[in-house]
Amino acid sequence: MSTKRTPGREQQRAVLHALLDDHGRTYAEEAGIKLRDTPQPLYRLLVFAHLLSARIRASVAVAAAEELSRAGMRSPQAMARASWQDRVDALGRGGYRRYDERTATQLGDGAELLIDRYGGDLRRMRETAGGDIGGLRRLLREIPGLGPAGIDIFLREVQCVWPEAGPLLDEKALQGARLLGIADDPETLLRLADDADAAHLAAGLVRAALDKELAGSVKEHAAA
Repeated sequence: MSTKRTPGREQQRAVLHALLDDHGRTYAEEAGIKLRDTPQPLYRLLVFAHLLSARIRASVAVAAAEELSRAGMRSPQAMARASWQDRVDALGRGGYRRYDERTATQLGDGAELLIDRYGGDLRRMRETAGGDIGGLRRLLREIPGLGPAGIDIFLREVQCVWPEAGPLLDEKALQGARLLGIADDPETLLRLADDADAAHLAAGLVRAALDKELAGSVKEHAAA
């Protein structure tokens, strides 16, 4: 039986390495966010996670995040200073028109909350949670407009710099693993990926979950 199982595992390993090679860039990297454990990149990631959690194409969320950044809204203070119309206009330039007005309000309210409770620094939220991921999720849930999907996105990406958030391969990532025909157990996936960075692996798996054609091309690459 072991001789039958080994080729299967090697094939799964090949698929994961092809996925990482072709689509392992994090969503933060795609949006031009150089993630570090400093206030501005963390806040930009939070805003991006909020945008990406809507029922909208990832490319639109990327464009909207870039427009907000280009307009100078890279910190809670700058977001709060901007007018509601400024936020609507930046979102609109990024093509984020379906949810622009509601999201502009939520971003303003969320910025005010972060300033009032944490001085605009998400690291203080992390300190308040005290390394408890459940506690961190509860604190993130208090941010207007940031629901479970947005929290998952934020934690998937922030695990690069906040180790207590990972290794995290959430349900969306596991859905991608199933579409690729490989194990959907997080520990097994990380082992098959030869302990690749979990944030990059999660990003690739999520892309596979969202795009069946991408999943097919990855399997073709692995078989080549």
